Amino acid sequence: MGKIAHFDAADYLRDDETIAEYITAALEDPHPDVFLAAVRDVARAKGMAQLAKDAGLGRESLYKALTPGAKPRYDTMLKLSATSVQS
Repeated sequence: MGKIAHFDAADYLRDDETIAEYITAALEDPHPDVFLAAVRDVARAKGMAQLAKDAGLGRESLYKALTPGAKPRYDTMLKLSATSVQS
């Protein structure tokens, strides 16, 4: 039997167009956790530590905000959105 590779969406989020399509598709899903997972994937693709720094957040705060089932604050998501667009 062959080796099964782990799929990581962050490995494929290399350019702004792909990221925009990915986030748009996640927004179309009625479950908010799908959007949160997509934002987490984008954050990992861009580098969590750098994204946290650019957004003015602590790295641990960013991880906590993007944990499955988390309910991140609106202002946190705005900071991440603005930072992701600028990167």
